[in-house]
Amino acid sequence: MKTIKQIIQAEHKTILSIIFLTFFSLVLLLIRIKLTSNYYYLFLIWNLFLAGLPYLISSYLATLKHTKSSTLITNSLLWLLFLPNAPYIVTDLFHLKYSSQHLLWIDTLIITMFAITGLILFFKSVWTMEIIFKTYVEKHIVAFSIPLLFILVGFGVYLGRFLRFNSWEVLNKPWTILETTVFIILNPNLNYTAWLFTIVFGLFLCVCYYAIKTNYTTNKKASH
Repeated sequence: MKTIKQIIQAEHKTILSIIFLTFFSLVLLLIRIKLTSNYYYLFLIWNLFLAGLPYLISSYLATLKHTKSSTLITNSLLWLLFLPNAPYIVTDLFHLKYSSQHLLWIDTLIITMFAITGLILFFKSVWTMEIIFKTYVEKHIVAFSIPLLFILVGFGVYLGRFLRFNSWEVLNKPWTILETTVFIILNPNLNYTAWLFTIVFGLFLCVCYYAIKTNYTTNKKASH
């Protein structure tokens, strides 16, 4: 209970933003259901729940004053496992190809709102973990690792979107995922789409992250 209270106190601005965005996303979804009597986009709620898990893990780690190495490593691996779920919602825009012409506007708004919420959870989570890691590892090593993290996340999103792997399948299908990953890495000519998507999506996340971070730090300095 104390940990939950600490997270709320430390993250109250982000939490309020997430609540507002989630509420508006749900309102749009309910409007679509009312218009069509169709529940197709309900899967976005589940995707958003998964997107929130890495944020909860990073927020929890941020409340710990003296973290054991084993605790940090275990939670960091768990965080990394679920991290691709947050920006994954952006790729749900693919579902627009199934939208009727007269519903395209609201379908676009619905997915975009859920995707924005997921991206905010993602960027805030990465930022928090970056700060945490800098207390244990040399700052320049962490700074160099962040862009590589985005590429890794891009590959995770590819595995989920195109090959339909889920995060928890690391536990029940580890060898299948490992074999698939090794095959893609060793055979770039046969997996052009995988490499292209991974790099481009990773760069997309990287550019957005540093743009938001730079803007925030600049505004923070200006306010002092």
